[in-house]
Amino acid sequence: MLSPMTESTGIDPEDSKIITLARSARARNAVPEGAAVRDETGRTYVAGTVELDSLKLSALRTAVAMAVASGARSLEAAAVVSAAESVPDADRAAVRDLGGAATPVLLAAPDGTLRSTTPAGA
Repeated sequence: MLSPMTESTGIDPEDSKIITLARSARARNAVPEGAAVRDETGRTYVAGTVELDSLKLSALRTAVAMAVASGARSLEAAAVVSAAESVPDADRAAVRDLGGAATPVLLAAPDGTLRSTTPAGA
C-alpha cells in the first residue's frame, strides 16, 4: 500500500498511524514498550510488553504473534515506541519471519518522534 508522505513530518500517514497506536498502547497499559504492525490487507495489530512470571514478550513480538494468530500472511510495516535506542535483533527477526527482510521497522521515542526506520533484515 503506497501512501503520500505528510508534509509536516515526512512520515507516511499509515506509518504515522501505527506509531500513534503503539504509543497509545504503551501509555494505556503503562508498559515499557508499545508496538503495532500492519498486515498485507492493512489491518493493524497493537500490543504492549507482556511480563508474566511464565511469559515475557516484547511489545513487537506480541504484536507479530497477534497478527499470525489472526491469519496475517505478511506484514507491510512495524512500529515500536520505546525509550530504547534500537530495536533488538529478536524483535526484528519476528518481523522478518512474517514480513520478509525488507519490512520496515520504525522506532519512535515515547513522545512519538520517529528515531529510525530499518529493514527487518538489517
